[in-house]
Formats: sequence, structure tokens, C-alpha cells
Amino acid sequence: MGILSEILLNSMAKQEIFSLDDADRRILRALQEDASRSVGDVAEEIGLSQTPAWRRIKRMREAGVIRKVVALVDPEAVGLAFTSYAFVKLALPSSDNMTRFDGMVQRWPEVVMCERITGAVDYLIKVVASDIKDYDDFLRHKLLATDLVSDVQSRIVVSTVKQTSALPLS
Repeated sequence: MGILSEILLNSMAKQEIFSLDDADRRILRALQEDASRSVGDVAEEIGLSQTPAWRRIKRMREAGVIRKVVALVDPEAVGLAFTSYAFVKLALPSSDNMTRFDGMVQRWPEVVMCERITGAVDYLIKVVASDIKDYDDFLRHKLLATDLVSDVQSRIVVSTVKQTSALPLS
């Protein structure tokens, strides 16, 4: 069995699909819009009383449907106005090297998203920095400083047209 087959089988085995009813979907849509609202406000918006809404939210948290609640920070407001996507090719895409690279990426705060992908490259990472110089420092002193990486192709973001963390729950 190839590495890709193992990855797909492992990810499918780990994921159990949680059965959502219409009320669960309405709760999730409301929380994706603004998770700082009280349970009472969410319950009122979706047409449930507070206790059943709270139980549903608690059940979805325990099941891992709701992984965590965070604040979405405007990157420009905190001096991180530069975004780039980097396509990363490993020198040798073995299971051990993927595990090593995965661990390194976890320790790099500039990397806000990392996807292992198929095709000519192995990873797609999203990097935020204050400017192009900071991005160049990241490339030179972190990403390209490892013997794991053989090639990096960067795509600099000129303008963000749409950005959401909300999933399309029908």
C-alpha cells in the first residue's frame, strides 16, 4: 500500500460522521457567525429554549464537531499585512520525513495553515508575516534551512477577496 493510500485510509478511519439535524445545523451556523454570543441568544435565534440548545452545543463539543472557539484577529490590525502561499516539495517524501516536516510546521508561528496535498508538490502552506523581508527571513532561516525541503514555490497574496472560517452547512 502506498503512502497516499495509507494517509487516506487513516484519515477516513479517524473520522466518524456526526449526524446533524436541522437544529444542530442552525446552531452551528449561528456559532460560526459569532461564537461569543450567549447560549440564550443562540437558542432564541434558532427557535429553541436555552437548555436544549446548551445540551446540543455540549454534545457537539464532546463529539469534536466544535473543536474550539477562537477570536479571529485582523492580520493588518496587528502588523501582519503580508500573506504568501508556499508550495513545498520534500527532498524525499517518505513517511518519516513527512512526520518530521509536520512537527516542524507545528512549531512555526508564521505558518497559519498547512495542507499535505497530492501532485507535483507535497505541501501547501499559508504564511503570514509583517512584510516581504520577514517572509524572506522565514524562507531562508526556517523553511529552506532544513534538509527535508528540496523546492519552494511562493505565491504572494495581492488582495483577499473572500476569507471565512464558516463551513457551508446546508
